[in-house]
Formats: sequence, structure tokens, C-alpha cells
Amino acid sequence: MRILFLGDVVGRPGRRAVAALLPALIREHDPALVVANGENAAGGLGMDFKTARQLFDAGVQVLTSGNHVWKIKDFYPTLDTEPRILRPANYPPGAPGRGMGVYAAGGVEVAVINLMGRTFMDDIDCPFRTVDALLDRLDARDTPVPVRLVDIHAEATSEKIALAYHLAGRVSAVLGTHTHVQTNDARILPGGTAALTDAGMCGVRDSALGMDPRAIIERFITGLPKRFTVASGEELVSGVWVDVDPETGRALDVGLVS
Repeated sequence: MRILFLGDVVGRPGRRAVAALLPALIREHDPALVVANGENAAGGLGMDFKTARQLFDAGVQVLTSGNHVWKIKDFYPTLDTEPRILRPANYPPGAPGRGMGVYAAGGVEVAVINLMGRTFMDDIDCPFRTVDALLDRLDARDTPVPVRLVDIHAEATSEKIALAYHLAGRVSAVLGTHTHVQTNDARILPGGTAALTDAGMCGVRDSALGMDPRAIIERFITGLPKRFTVASGEELVSGVWVDVDPETGRALDVGLVS
């Protein structure tokens, strides 16, 4: 079975790119499950019900997120009521929503786990210990769920890679998000776990992380706060596909979408 995972969707251009390009990717790859990180889908920062629905209508089946999912407070109730939308599991108890879901995908159940790193990020619970506890819950189920996908939303490449090795042989894939720059290190680790440091983004190609570079340049030069705006221009979809043995959960092959 093949799983298709798309990097951070940034604003209206990202949503438009997914709507335009995902149908062809689905025809090409015939994925059993399509997952995307949607935390920047609304105006380049946050997610709301309307933008989530647009991504579902385009063919995405599960949305993961990260630190920006809290930007729009009106969206919090949706995190509690919509099981197809995840927030990082290692936020402390009491945070809205859920960090893991089990989804039907072509007759196979797939567990999707959303985590967030702590290096240069918010000081939240440990993603390593959190995912260990979640895997214990999966292992305790009466019905096994060997196919397991992890989105690690983190800034530091070292933290993402360390988590991938920590989970090697226990999950099908550990795929990074948040930096919006697709990395060229897709590989299968010992034990059959596919790993990629960052899946990239869905948004404007000639941009700074999907945003207009001019405001970001001014902020770097002056050190002063500056309002960022979503860039305009040629749009792209970046991500990764992973082939998984549905019986064992081991990754068989992995490749980039760009």
C-alpha cells in the first residue's frame, strides 16, 4: 500500500496548488491514504474549518498540524469534534483535540501520530516519551495496527533524525514538517522505517517559506517586527510517498513528490 504525505500547506496559494495538483498525484500514485500538514492553510498562519474543508474536498483524508494550529481560537472546538484533524500529541493534558488517529485506508487501518519538537520551539511535553506511550496504546489494541505514520513538526534536523532512529522498526514512517524546505534525505532505516527530515511545503515556489521575501528580509535587516504576507507566483506541491507492507508495517520504498 502507498501513503502520500504533503508538506505544510501555506495560505490560499497552497490550498489552490493542492486542489489543482493533488488529483493528478492521486491518479499517478493511487495512494490508500493522503495526509497533509495544514497548520498554515488559513492566511499562511493557522487553520480554520473552511480551509480544512477545502483540503478535504481536494482529496486530503487526514490533516496534521503544529504550533500554529492554535492561532485561530474559533477553530479549537473543531479539533475536538473532527477526528480527521490532529494536533501535536505532546501538548499537555487539557489542550483541545487529539494527537493520534486510526483511519481506514483501502481495507487496512493506519495510525497517524502528530508530534512537535521542542528545540527552538514551544516548551511542551517530551515527544519521545509521548510517542512511546502512544505506541504502547496501539500495541495493547485487540486489533493490531502495524501501519504507523508519524509527522514530527520540528525546527531542528537533529531532533527529527533522532526521533526517526528512536522509532526505527516500530513505525512505518517518520516524516518531518515545519521548515517548509524539502530535504533530499529520504531513506529507509534499519527495521523498515522510512524517514525524511522535511517534506517541504505546498505554496509559492519563489518565496521565503511561502511568504513574500521582502518583509522577511526587512525583519532580518532591522530586527523589528514585520507583518508577513503570503507570496504570489508559481505554485507547487511538495511531499513524499511511502510504500508499506500492510501486514508488517515495514516501509518498502520511499520517494519525493516535488
